Amino acid sequence: MTHLLEVSGLSVRFGGVRALDGLDLHLDEGETLGLIGPNGSGKTTSFNTITGFVLPAGGTVRFAGEDITAQPPRHVARRGIARTFQRLRLLTELSVFDNLMVGQHLTLDHGIWANLLGRGRLRGAIARQTDEMRTLLRHFSPTLPDRLHEPVSALTMIDRRRVEVCRALARSPRLLLLDEPSAGMTPDETAELMRDLQNVKAARPSLAVILIEHDMAVIERVSARCVVLDYGRKIADGSYAEVTRDPAVRRAYLGEEADA
Repeated sequence: MTHLLEVSGLSVRFGGVRALDGLDLHLDEGETLGLIGPNGSGKTTSFNTITGFVLPAGGTVRFAGEDITAQPPRHVARRGIARTFQRLRLLTELSVFDNLMVGQHLTLDHGIWANLLGRGRLRGAIARQTDEMRTLLRHFSPTLPDRLHEPVSALTMIDRRRVEVCRALARSPRLLLLDEPSAGMTPDETAELMRDLQNVKAARPSLAVILIEHDMAVIERVSARCVVLDYGRKIADGSYAEVTRDPAVRRAYLGEEADA
């Protein structure tokens, strides 16, 4: 069976530290995977390596049958992988619209846009883009589409997170990597955002998602399968119920003795 994403033997070293140590990971189309583990276990490093921000010392990354190991981020993005970051990377003084447009810069045909400019048809093209963005934002909030031309700095934390996720989704990726999307939010806001993501999944059933999250209630709610990392190694892979019963996971992540 060919998986959408196949990570084999992935290793990353930072000096004498092994951030990833022979990681094996796979994901199928439409699957939602929770990636969990204590701080420093290699979760974000795995995202950074898959998306080309960090070069591996060994191993391979294959996506949709293609070897994308050590390819630059722009190449990975064009192949259909989008991501968010732990810390918001929005252009806060620009509008929601502008931030969403930034997310499409790799897929827009600049020759077509130049031709539209020459023919004076740019206004109609922007109107179509605006409608598409409003439709995307509506998955997350009924009021956010009306704020399309407001600066991001005027938004609440949860709405900023929504914009960041929408920016990643604007290119219609096949795989979405979410790195702690609930960071900086209240439990109620986290619950809202998870409902939003479930709405997106319902609208795009083929979309695969890997979610890094420390809130175990979120992982239990949205992930069909979980992978647990510790010191750069995979120590468990299975359903939420299975991995949380694993003695190695309870020692590494939950801080409990194996016989507790």
